[in-house]
Amino acid sequence: MQLKIDYSNVMNANIGAKHGLAESDFDKLIPAGKKILQDLRQKAKDNKLGFYKLPSQFDIADELESYASVVKKRFENYVHIGIGGSALGSIALQNSLLDSYYNLNNSPKMFFPDNVDPDWLNDLVKNIDVSKTLFHIVSKSGGTAETAATTLYFMKFLTDTLGDNFYKNLLFTTDPVKGLLNQIAREYPIKCFRIPPSVGGRFSVLSSVGLISAAIAGIDVKKLLSGAAEMAEKCDNENLKKNPAFIYAAIHYIYMTRGKNISVMMPYSNKLRDMADWYRQLWAESLGKRYDNEGNVVEVGQTPVKALGTTDQHSQVQLYVEGPNDKLITFLEVEKFKENLQLKNHFTYIHEFDYLAGKTLGELLNAEKMATELALSNNHRPNLTIKFSEVSEENIGAFFFLLEAATAFAGGLLNIDAFNQPGVEEGKIATYALMGRKGYEQKKKDIETLFNKKQAFML
Repeated sequence: MQLKIDYSNVMNANIGAKHGLAESDFDKLIPAGKKILQDLRQKAKDNKLGFYKLPSQFDIADELESYASVVKKRFENYVHIGIGGSALGSIALQNSLLDSYYNLNNSPKMFFPDNVDPDWLNDLVKNIDVSKTLFHIVSKSGGTAETAATTLYFMKFLTDTLGDNFYKNLLFTTDPVKGLLNQIAREYPIKCFRIPPSVGGRFSVLSSVGLISAAIAGIDVKKLLSGAAEMAEKCDNENLKKNPAFIYAAIHYIYMTRGKNISVMMPYSNKLRDMADWYRQLWAESLGKRYDNEGNVVEVGQTPVKALGTTDQHSQVQLYVEGPNDKLITFLEVEKFKENLQLKNHFTYIHEFDYLAGKTLGELLNAEKMATELALSNNHRPNLTIKFSEVSEENIGAFFFLLEAATAFAGGLLNIDAFNQPGVEEGKIATYALMGRKGYEQKKKDIETLFNKKQAFML
């Protein structure tokens, strides 16, 4: 594992005292950081912080790989049914570690329909043989509206095609005991993998939630866990100035207290582009909270934004360099690309192309990243870089754990619960009511009353 954080461009020595940080800013947070580290260790020991233990659970890797070998022989397609934390990590894993056009030449083909758009789902079902497709339903409760609805959507085609044998094409990943999927699994012999009760959805990518699809696609899940385990050791360092999770969290926390409430993640790698999607949920859902741990109204959080280098140099960077100085940019940089062909100027009469001859696309990509970094720093815009020696299983596993641990540290520094999501639950309850779920009748009446009172303004 070779993953490093370069935070030179948040320090006052490089971007000036007004927007830069001093060593003393970190020193002030050390006592709180030590207390947070001890609290995280204790919660992990008490099985209240399940993601901390995931990198060490190598025993599940053998079971996953054995199951994956059966799936590869039997199925032509794999469809992953989940939303939010039940899908974003899996998607990021696939897109970072597989060939970008994997589905053109490999089997089983991998699909991740993580939305309930009926046209999108219809396009998928038209292009797969349902009888040769494994449908993997991922939900701890089994009751998430989007996951349940998507499951029922595909059930029509499964039962039409396979009749009473539909269950042979189902796989569940859910709670060990509770939940609606377990009720179904008690009626039909459906294979089930388990999500540890203390592992929240957005922290679950290194559990069966993300590792099953990875194993089926041929990703080395043991290397993923190995990289995560190595990073976990670094994130447990009591010398907090050598602890990457604390440093990442502290930088963001300090800037939040100074009004920089937008966190941009900008990978300079198409392989890593969906890491920013995964990060957006992790950071937003964990840190966006109205109340602190004492019940005081604080309304804290940092809005995560996704960008892609170099694409968004031509769309967003103008704003970042010259617009409001309210952002902290995190670049993702790959030092060594797998394929990096040298360019040749085939049009020798066009001398404006000469400077590219002998260079590679990887060199250009990283030069553009450096140029953006320089433009931001020269304009006193704080930025840091997470450097991947290469895009590998070990580094991807390390990245996942680093950001999860950093989120836990950030929650501690903000004095909020980083592991709940009451705002999301409010929306879920409203959805159940509007769709007529039993037990939510009064909520539906309340919503209808509210909407009837609303003044309409429409063009």
